[in-house]
Amino acid sequence: MAAEAVEAVFREERGLLLASLVRRFGDLDLAEEVTSEAIEAALRHWPAEGVPARPGAWLLTTARRRAVDRLRRDQAYAARLAVLAADAERAEPAPAPDVSGSGQGFGSGSGFGSDELPDERLQLFFTCAHPALAAEDRTALTLRCLAGLTTPEVARAFLVPTATMAQRIVRAKKKIREARIPFRVPGPDELPERLPGVLQVVYSVFTEGYAASSGPRLQRLDLAEEAIRLARILRRLLPAERESAGLLALLLLVHARRDARTGPEGEPVLLEDQDRGRWDRPMIEEGRALVVRALTGGPAGPYGVQAAVAALHDEAADVAATDWPQIVALYDVLRTLTPSPVVEVNRAVAVAMRDGPGAGLALLDALAGEPRLRAYPPYVVARGDLLGRLGRDGEAAAAYREALELAGTEPERAALRRKLGE
Repeated sequence: MAAEAVEAVFREERGLLLASLVRRFGDLDLAEEVTSEAIEAALRHWPAEGVPARPGAWLLTTARRRAVDRLRRDQAYAARLAVLAADAERAEPAPAPDVSGSGQGFGSGSGFGSDELPDERLQLFFTCAHPALAAEDRTALTLRCLAGLTTPEVARAFLVPTATMAQRIVRAKKKIREARIPFRVPGPDELPERLPGVLQVVYSVFTEGYAASSGPRLQRLDLAEEAIRLARILRRLLPAERESAGLLALLLLVHARRDARTGPEGEPVLLEDQDRGRWDRPMIEEGRALVVRALTGGPAGPYGVQAAVAALHDEAADVAATDWPQIVALYDVLRTLTPSPVVEVNRAVAVAMRDGPGAGLALLDALAGEPRLRAYPPYVVARGDLLGRLGRDGEAAAAYREALELAGTEPERAALRRKLGE
C-alpha cells in the first residue's frame, strides 16, 4: 500500500483518536502514548494487510487495548486516573448547545469521524484553551495534540526555539493534570470568556495550513480545511459572537485563493500574479456576508478587521484596483487591537502599495531591531522585494539569500533561488 495513503489516514484520524482516548481515560500523556503505539502498529500491519474498512475504529480499538494493558501494569497510574474519573463524575457538566438541529449535543452519539456534529476534538480544544494555562501554552498544546504538528513546526509558528516550545508543551500537560482540568465543553456562562483562546487555536491551525512551516509543499490543505470545519462549528455554537463570524470569514476569504497560490510545480505565486479567475467565488461571497455580520453591532474585533482586509483583496479586479488606502486604515485599527511585529510588516507592505516602495521600506527598516522578526521569512522577503523595486539589486540579493536560509518549505526555497537568479 502507498505510504501516502497511510499518511492520509493518520492525518484524518489522529485528532479524533487522541480526543476520544482523553475523554475515555482522562489523561493526555497516556492518550498520546497509546495513540503513537496504535499508529506504529498500523504501520506494521497495514502495508501488508491493507487499510481496514474503518481505520479509525481499528486504531481506537488498538489504542484502548494498549491503554488498558498499561493501567493493569501500573497500579499507581490507574489509581490516579480513578481520581480524575471521580472528579469528572462530581463535576456539573453544562448541557451542550445543539448546533446541528438534530436535538443532539456534544458526545451524544456524534460518532467517530462524524462531519455533522461537533465531536470530541472540540471538547479537547476547550480543554487545551483553559484559562488556567498560559496563553502561549494553550495554542502550542492544541497545535501539537489536535492538529498533529510536530514540536519543531509549532516552534516555527511561534518564532521560538524548538527546545522552548517543547518545554511549553510539557508545562501545559502538567498543568492540565495537576489542576484536574475537566474534559468538557464549558457552560453558556463560560463560553464567551473561553472563546478567544479557542479562536486563536483555530487560526493558528489555519495559518500552518495556509503557509506550511516546513516540508515539500507550500500549503497543507488538510490543516486549512480542518480549521475551517472547526470554525464553522464554533460559528454554529455561538451565533451571537461576532468574532466567530469574523474568524470564519477570514479563513474562507483567504482559502478561496488556494488554487491560484501555487504554480504547476508547486511554486508560490504572488498575489499580484495570481489568476483571479481561479479564486473560489462562492467561498468569497460566503466570507463577505460574514464580514458584514462581524463588523455590525459594536466595535470590530481583530478577526473581523483582518477579514475586511481579505475581502478588499478578493473584491479587487487586480492589484492596481485594490483599495490600498482602506487597507492601510484597517491595519491602523488592527495595530490598536492586537499590536504585533507581524501586523507592522503587513501594514508596511500596504503602505508601500499606497505610497511607494521607499515609504514601505522605511517602515520595515524601523522594525530591524525586533527580535521576533529575525526568523520570520516574510519580513526578509518583503524587504528584498521593496529593495528590488527601488533598483538596489545588491541589497535585494542579500535579503533573498537571508530569506533562503530561513525558508521552511522547498517551494519557497525554489522561488527565492529564482529571484536570486534574476
